[in-house]
Amino acid sequence: MSYLTLNDIESYRISFELSNKVWDLVIAWSYLAQKTIGAQFIDASDSISANIAEGFGRYHKKDKIKFYHYSKGSVMECFDWLEKAFRRKLINEKEYIELKTELEKLPKSINGLIKFTNLKLKE
Repeated sequence: MSYLTLNDIESYRISFELSNKVWDLVIAWSYLAQKTIGAQFIDASDSISANIAEGFGRYHKKDKIKFYHYSKGSVMECFDWLEKAFRRKLINEKEYIELKTELEKLPKSINGLIKFTNLKLKE
């Protein structure tokens, strides 16, 4: 019997890589940009994969799903920080499109994880 691991979860893999891309961009910004937008953007992007990981580690279905919903909230927060970073010229158009494309995959992927959890677990 094969067991599901955290790295088998698409939304976890996408969000983990996304958070590292955000880190790599923000680390090069000025102090003011890092302190204001950067720290928030990093926290929000880190929170997506962290909440998926925490939910995955929970025993009860409702606990798992609660953390998966938190991760969806962090996705929406990331969209806001991404727009601000782009409008304030902290990232270029190519970086913006790359991050936005990855972020756009996450709501559907996380919804799939929630549906899978609902179907497979009894409690």
